[in-house]
Amino acid sequence: MANASLKNLKGKTLFITGASRGIGKAIGLKAAQDGANIVIAAKTTSPNPKLPGTIFTAAEEIEKAGGKALPLSIDIRFEEQIKEAVQTTLQTFGGIDILVNNASAISLTDTLETDMKKFDLMFSVNVRGTFACSKACVPYLKKAQNPHILTLSPPLNLEAKWFSNHLAYTLSKYGMSECVLGMSEEFREEGIAVNALWPKTIIATAAIYNILGGEETARHARTPEMVADAAYFILTQDSRQCSGNFFIDEEVLKSFGITDLKKYAVKAGEDPYPDFFI
Repeated sequence: MANASLKNLKGKTLFITGASRGIGKAIGLKAAQDGANIVIAAKTTSPNPKLPGTIFTAAEEIEKAGGKALPLSIDIRFEEQIKEAVQTTLQTFGGIDILVNNASAISLTDTLETDMKKFDLMFSVNVRGTFACSKACVPYLKKAQNPHILTLSPPLNLEAKWFSNHLAYTLSKYGMSECVLGMSEEFREEGIAVNALWPKTIIATAAIYNILGGEETARHARTPEMVADAAYFILTQDSRQCSGNFFIDEEVLKSFGITDLKKYAVKAGEDPYPDFFI
């Protein structure tokens, strides 16, 4: 990646799915520091003891950080809700500069343990949702200066080991990555950058605390801010010069001279665990 970023994200409008918490919210907060407009496109409208934050609490944090927030209750499994959210965004901010496909459903189960409802959920949110949100935003990204789509999905690697333990989840996440692969070429002439970003280590999100080992595992995680900082560097690149990449957060940060990653540790002194796809 080139080390020369464009100025910043001031005045840019970011449509971020799943932005009420975790990585999505962290990306929104990072952009808000520049004075960006953040669309919080997520489902959570009332507090849940297992899932911290709502679209409204996220909006408050984004406004405090210096951005403008538009909290929209949206389930990206439903195309009409996506279309309505895009229209509300246009009415509020006048356009869309960046789409962040962050919303994702997870079930790390093997084939026999994967309930078909869970299978359908992962494909509806991860693959279909990413495709549908991108499809809805592209006509307006074409009109933007330096338009970007950033999808939180892993690098494509067809070794069996990445599939064998949680086939359904891998298929759904790779579907997101295949959207990146296809759309980066499809919209290259339009100047729309389409990239993927994935963490090198596990990140302390609700999934870690609720599904993947809880507090003990989280001790070996990094914070969502690490992914957000990497996302910021990607989203400030020239969209015509930076597309079709499968970025890893640590490598992005190091390319910009950030080599001391201790500040991102959830628990100081603990070695971070590698992510499932790295």
